[in-house]
Amino acid sequence: MQQPLKVMVIDDSRTIRRTAQLLLGEAGCEVITASDGFDALAKIVDHAPQIIFVDVLMPRLDGYQTCALIKHNSAFKDIPVILLSSRDGVFDKARGRVVGSDQFLTKPFSKQALLDALRAHVPGFVEQPQHAS
Repeated sequence: MQQPLKVMVIDDSRTIRRTAQLLLGEAGCEVITASDGFDALAKIVDHAPQIIFVDVLMPRLDGYQTCALIKHNSAFKDIPVILLSSRDGVFDKARGRVVGSDQFLTKPFSKQALLDALRAHVPGFVEQPQHAS
């Protein structure tokens, strides 16, 4: 049996973190959550996620800054980073590309959008539905 995909979700909203955790958990992913960029950077070292979803608008260290820090670190630069934002203007998306994000998802996101992002950025990702025990 293959290892579950390690997915990190960084968002200052507990509701968004719980929703993403539930949706990704249903697909068989192991979800690591962080409430902001600083919290996330420590956890990335410990957990080595295979893909990261990060909210753009967060206190202390926003999603753009967090993404830039991940992409400028040689150990983590190859981890796909998907920005999440309720703002989906051209400027927001362009700024996301400048800091190295791999994709931009608009909130509220659907389970399908999350899974499509995983399929697009994680080679060999196959949804592992959780079996009711």
